[in-house]
Amino acid sequence: MTVHLTPTQVLAALGVLLTLVLVLVLYWRFSVRAARRAADTARTGTRLMSLTGRTALTAAGIVGVQWIVITHPGNTTLLLVVLGLPAVLASYTLTRALTVLTEESPRSRRDRR
Repeated sequence: MTVHLTPTQVLAALGVLLTLVLVLVLYWRFSVRAARRAADTARTGTRLMSLTGRTALTAAGIVGVQWIVITHPGNTTLLLVVLGLPAVLASYTLTRALTVLTEESPRSRRDRR
């Protein structure tokens, strides 16, 4: 069995094949980007929950130690350290978080990192 195709039919078949390949490549690229975006979103949510959990656990530990020291009075220095140290750490953290730092713009592309 032999198939006789005209040059127009061969070019049309090649055009359909090329179009199919391009559609598949574009679909693959967009799906990779969407998957990467979804992974980044999931990672960000996990980081937020992890940070929230660690913050809550640390706060509970600080409150627990403070509660023990306050309910058993007698050592004023210990009371001041237990109440003052978390305040100093919190103020340092807030100051760093709320301070806006500016950098000089790089002079050439090689300076950027």
